[in-house]
Amino acid sequence: MDYKKYIADIEGFPKEGILFRDITPLMADGKAFHTACDEMIAFAKEVKACVIVGPESRGFIFGCPVAYQLGIGFVPVRKPGKLPRKTVSVSYDLEYGSNELHVHADGITKGQRVLIIDDLLATGGTVRATMDIVKQLGGEVVGCAFLIELKDLNGRAAIGAQTPVKTLISYE
Repeated sequence: MDYKKYIADIEGFPKEGILFRDITPLMADGKAFHTACDEMIAFAKEVKACVIVGPESRGFIFGCPVAYQLGIGFVPVRKPGKLPRKTVSVSYDLEYGSNELHVHADGITKGQRVLIIDDLLATGGTVRATMDIVKQLGGEVVGCAFLIELKDLNGRAAIGAQTPVKTLISYE
């Protein structure tokens, strides 16, 4: 499927100089969304994931249907103040700012095989922070899956060559 035809390019969002890749048209098309989730499900099976971890908020959009279809758990990674129990956290830089991510301290068990799913791989800051949290909790990151990869921002360097990566759309 040509997923690019379901992505809207928005100039100057969230600030001038940024070209935002809007995934909401893909989500609004049942067939395109279903097919994208199916590709991520196949990748999750390939890497033998035991749990899906998704960063707020668009990681939830793709991670939850994958976890549901596989009958495995989904662990949300959230911004500060959004999780009610004890958390572990990590700070990280974005392509246009900085942030902090939290996960429940009991969200990942030691040795658990984790697939991280998010909508976009840009500089890799969010996924690197998510990987660090998973490792803090004793989980094993067995792969990362993204709808979109912005190749010119070299986010794969933050992930590392040893971790399998699946992307459905690439932009140079």
